[in-house]
Amino acid sequence: MKLTFKQDAILNGINIVLKAVPSKTTMSILECIFIDASGSEIKLTANDMELGIETKVDGTILERGKIALEAKLLSEIVRKLSSSGDSMVTIESDEKFTTTISCDNSIFHIQGRDGEEFAYLPYIERDHYICLSQFSLKEVIRQTIFSIAPNDSNKMMTGELFQVTGNQLKVVSLDGHRISIRNIELKDTYRDIKVIVPGKTLNEISKILGGDNEKEVLIFFSTNHILFEFDDTIVVSRLIEGDYFRIDQMLSSDYETKVSVNKKELLDCLDRATILVRENDKKPLIINIEDQEMELRMNSSFGSMNAQVATHKTGSDIMIGFNPKFLIDALRIIDDEEVTVYMLNPKSPCFIRDEEGKYIYLILPVNFNAAAV
Repeated sequence: MKLTFKQDAILNGINIVLKAVPSKTTMSILECIFIDASGSEIKLTANDMELGIETKVDGTILERGKIALEAKLLSEIVRKLSSSGDSMVTIESDEKFTTTISCDNSIFHIQGRDGEEFAYLPYIERDHYICLSQFSLKEVIRQTIFSIAPNDSNKMMTGELFQVTGNQLKVVSLDGHRISIRNIELKDTYRDIKVIVPGKTLNEISKILGGDNEKEVLIFFSTNHILFEFDDTIVVSRLIEGDYFRIDQMLSSDYETKVSVNKKELLDCLDRATILVRENDKKPLIINIEDQEMELRMNSSFGSMNAQVATHKTGSDIMIGFNPKFLIDALRIIDDEEVTVYMLNPKSPCFIRDEEGKYIYLILPVNFNAAAV
């Protein structure tokens, strides 16, 4: 096999597939990037058996072939070959998989492995799918991924629900303390779909997506896998098995207090309040809403803070406590200048949602001693 590339092109391809190389594995072949130039195109693939990524790379095939090269070593070599990016990189291997990587005045000799040993990506039928813009997918991930659970004590919470009904896509994430919901209108009508996509997969896709509103992503579904196809890249992931939580039973339209507030003013106050909170500190932020004013109070071992934000309130006065981080996470990804918060009582979840129902963020309150604040 003998291939030539511009350094930027091969490095970009390596960086894309590197996201599917496992950090720990008992199968050493999975620590490799598979280079397949047996046909008319050059493809790079990495696969950790849960997530697989394949991307096409512009280059010239001088001799066809395939080989697996240790991923981190290949990445480091190509990255440091030249500082220009426009230099030409040549990758050449012989029958014993000894590989020469050269560029300008630098030559590396490394040992590769037979490409036939590599675990190919699973085949996915292309008949059950949806289509949306790269921008929409990147945004919907950004606006929900923060509220998945960080560990797998409950596997469901480490993924996101993708539910398609007609021309509507609903994406849901939750971690036991909050729920994030985004609703997107699709251009076409599709078969109903309900799957749970691992958060790791969505995180990696978000890093690869360009976010162009003019470019599309095709998402294909099978019983156990999901496939994302965009630009010259495909990402295949296992789905999380099981029935997702019954979100509709957790949502309520009942409220006693409705408050509209400038998002930036509220977010600035919350940011200031967190100066007094360390990561493991359980101190709640107390919000007291009276008349047309929201008072925010924070007391911790480092000091105290009080701030007021003007609001437009309908309904009852209320005093309620929250983990400030959960409010900040939700507000940061809302693009509206003004947000509306719905509250029932100090022990019921609050909702941040827009009139059209494009987004809903549910946040559970924190118990506090009213006499101590």
